[in-house]
Amino acid sequence: MSLNTSQVASSGPDENILLEIKNLSKHFEGLKAVDQVSFSIKPAELIGVIGPNGAGKTTLFNLLTGFLKPTAGEIFFNGKNITGWPPFKISKIGIARTFQLVRPFRFLDALENAMVPHIPQNILAKSSTLRNKAIWSLITVDLAEKKNYPAFILPHGDLKRLDIARSFAVQPRLLLLDEPFSGLSYEEAFRIQRLIRDAHEKGMSIVIVEHKLKILMKLVERVLVLDRGRLIGEGSPKEIANNVEVINAYLGTEAKEYG
Repeated sequence: MSLNTSQVASSGPDENILLEIKNLSKHFEGLKAVDQVSFSIKPAELIGVIGPNGAGKTTLFNLLTGFLKPTAGEIFFNGKNITGWPPFKISKIGIARTFQLVRPFRFLDALENAMVPHIPQNILAKSSTLRNKAIWSLITVDLAEKKNYPAFILPHGDLKRLDIARSFAVQPRLLLLDEPFSGLSYEEAFRIQRLIRDAHEKGMSIVIVEHKLKILMKLVERVLVLDRGRLIGEGSPKEIANNVEVINAYLGTEAKEYG
């Protein structure tokens, strides 16, 4: 019996898909926070996730990064089933995230905060190696000049960039940003946009949860829309701005501003 090589080739992971989730659900007693959500992300994609408060956006991030275990469904990263993996293991394979509420180690300086993600995987490395990697992370987000500033004196915009520096520290293939523009001035938001674009241009896949739609819709290539835990829309910013179900659930009369 001859072996069909085309069948063998198709049985491996799809190189055109970096992340794939299938019928992902998370229920908290009677609440369906995420309900049978399925989508995929290609390498070097820049995607936005939007929806009203309570739609399940942060819960989705928590599932993808191992902070929560799904009630049902599967998560595949680079062809590998990572469903239910713990956060440290998911981080090691190339998925990093920031948090909606920035919580640095207040009494560590910016450099020490940036060194923290390196420590578990480089426990035997020289401190100078950790320091150099952390400095690189701070340079990337324009914080190197404040490397010796304790976190508690840094303004909110700097803390947002420090959070991104810590996520860059693990050199992720997929970065999940949870409301990176919240509470920022126009100038601070512009700096974050520049960081995102630079990382994306270097090949990083990025998914952004954000309520500041005027910024997000101009930044991303594709938008996913969640409402009550379900995926109700997917497409380009223009397609989403003209999606009747999305308009009714979230965008309302402002939809025309994003088309």
